[in-house]
Amino acid sequence: MNARPTPRATYRFQLNGDFGFADVVGTLDHLVDLGISHVYLSPIGTAAAGSTHGYDWLPPPAVSDILGGIDGLRELRRAATERGLGLVIDIVPNHTGVADALANPWFADLLRHGPHSPYASYFDVDLSDDNGAGGKIALPVVAADGDLSPLEIDEQGNLRYYDHAFPVAPGTEDGTAAEIHARQHYKLVPWNSGLIGYRRFFTVNELAGLRQEDPVVYDATHEWLRELIAEDLVDGVRVDHPDGLWDPQQYLHRLRADVGDDRLIYIEKILAPDEPLEPTLPVEGTTGYDQMRVIDALFVAPSGVVQLTELNEHVTGDTGDAQWFATVEHQRKLTILRDSFPTELRRLVRAITHSDPAADSDAIAEGCAELIAALGVYRADYPSLRPRLETTAVRIAAEKPSLTRALDAIVQETRSPGAAASRLAQTCGAVTAKSVEDSLFYRTARLVSAQEVGGDPANPSMSLTEFHHHNTERSRRWPLAMTATSTHDTKRGEDVRARIALLSQVPERWSLLIERVWLGTDIPDNLTCYFLLQNIFGVWPADGEVTDELRIRLVDYARKAAREAGLRTTWTEVDEDFEAAIEKWITQVTTGPIAAAVSELVARTASAWQQESLARKAIALLGPGVPDIYQGTEWWEDSLVDPDNRRPVDFDQSLDHPKTELVRTALEVRAAHPEAFGASSSYHRLPADGPASDHAVAFARSAGDVPEVVVITARFTHSLDPDSAVGTVVGLPAGAWRDVRSGVIHTDIVDLATARSAHPVAILVRGRGV
Repeated sequence: MNARPTPRATYRFQLNGDFGFADVVGTLDHLVDLGISHVYLSPIGTAAAGSTHGYDWLPPPAVSDILGGIDGLRELRRAATERGLGLVIDIVPNHTGVADALANPWFADLLRHGPHSPYASYFDVDLSDDNGAGGKIALPVVAADGDLSPLEIDEQGNLRYYDHAFPVAPGTEDGTAAEIHARQHYKLVPWNSGLIGYRRFFTVNELAGLRQEDPVVYDATHEWLRELIAEDLVDGVRVDHPDGLWDPQQYLHRLRADVGDDRLIYIEKILAPDEPLEPTLPVEGTTGYDQMRVIDALFVAPSGVVQLTELNEHVTGDTGDAQWFATVEHQRKLTILRDSFPTELRRLVRAITHSDPAADSDAIAEGCAELIAALGVYRADYPSLRPRLETTAVRIAAEKPSLTRALDAIVQETRSPGAAASRLAQTCGAVTAKSVEDSLFYRTARLVSAQEVGGDPANPSMSLTEFHHHNTERSRRWPLAMTATSTHDTKRGEDVRARIALLSQVPERWSLLIERVWLGTDIPDNLTCYFLLQNIFGVWPADGEVTDELRIRLVDYARKAAREAGLRTTWTEVDEDFEAAIEKWITQVTTGPIAAAVSELVARTASAWQQESLARKAIALLGPGVPDIYQGTEWWEDSLVDPDNRRPVDFDQSLDHPKTELVRTALEVRAAHPEAFGASSSYHRLPADGPASDHAVAFARSAGDVPEVVVITARFTHSLDPDSAVGTVVGLPAGAWRDVRSGVIHTDIVDLATARSAHPVAILVRGRGV
């Protein structure tokens, strides 16, 4: 950045009606004590009533009064600036909240006036004659039987279906509710009809997509941001889900022009393991799920994965390995596209065949489906990914010759920017997210810590060589990208994932616990219980005391996980008997002799868990990129998927805590050596030699080519033999290196045991002085 300092670390807050700007101000001294450089806020715009996250913002865009309003934001900015803290906000360009149609003036006007509304161009609506709703905007809110008899006109003259209220077009107010409904620009249809009249965020009907490709829409949704920038109230933005937009590249270039070169732009972009971030994007980088995957994988023992694969197959009937994932992911994408995105697929096919009325629409639809199922990325219209799309199409054509002409047409029509390319990309991203993260990741259980947003459970482990190579490249290409460890969207918090990953180091003992649980409890379903047991192990209290509060949290989590999996119960077809059986099983696991067995394994792995939680955190703090600390993760945390991970944080917890001390120490080092962690910094692997060399994680951070900071830690610590650690030496860069905690000076080499004698993570700085 030109005018502002390089971020040292961000601290993410989840704002809501109970925790607003004034509450953030109350934590700022704590952030300063930690060494944070930037406060990082969840969406701050006016949101739907009772919103707990802010992503369902309502127009016209404005700072939320519930959070403190513009004056509250100004006070937060003033207080943060006094303490040397910057401010980054989360913006949501892709969609707006429409759960209550009348609460969204733009959407309400669209429904009231249809194509004549000045806001008709704001939303990506389908008003074509063949849209399945007779050219009207399909709203899927009716019961599956299609019964419209509950329709009525309320006292305000709105059309009402139970809790849903909709505006009525001028001049259509006379008659019965059914007659009035028939005259509207919209049509209420069954929720399972496969019809919806507007592009959504994934399959969330309550979030309607916006057409940011239209300059009018962009201006209407970003004028408030320009005002915040003009008043210098923010130092950067985090862009929520840009892959959902018509043209993310165009959007981000326009956003960069608005925010200027002296402010930060981060994008919530989920990268596949083999997908590079498009190098031409005018951003600092992603929000860091890609780096989280790499750090997590480093601590998964590959030998244990082999045994966990066998155990998973024994318990659930599936291996959960790479071949299984590839097959099932392909199947899930085809199924989800057909069941959840038929409207999007029809619009995509129309975009491809618009210039050729004689085209075989069925073949085009099948070709699009196969392509979406095989691409393996959210969207492939970025310049660096276009070759991937074309080679994938060639491969599919070789496997399915009957689709050759259809695939040729798809490739040709998507070669240039336009409706075909954008609709393919938007549909692909939505299908990928819904099929993998929100479905498949709940349907398998080889090692659930790897089943994370941006994760790679098909290949959950990573060698030291791969890890260091990745970090070297990241330092060179994206030195200021965020490094996430926990977020508001992670399915398990960082410490929970760290403990679950330890199962790869103790597969035999894990197997014994499984046998004990399966013999001593009533198992309603093997896969569901095996999936849940790993999560239960991950959040198990260190003292072995499972409280009623934790048990309730586990039951709530189990209900959500089982419904997301959709195998025995779903959100729309709830199997109450099955869910009650799962609740009973959780009680059995968390009480009596079974609970004692779980506690025994937790206690046996406690030392390794703490060491590796700290090692992971240190790598995130001192590795390439800008560490992002999610609220409360400077202490041990036991969060599961939202809303569990959005619980209030007790900021009065003791600061005499291993993670808090690590964060403070690491960020002090970053502050003292800014050039070793800035845009021109570099990363170097340090050599380790000896019987524990595969355990040693050692690297240097340099200002240019001059090493200034060394980090030495270890993985697979449960099996790290003390004698092997003594016999393993790490080669240090030339000069004297001082341990920032002990003050001990090392030169040339240091053995792994000595380096880690005072702390699981050794942080060394160049020179003998203080």
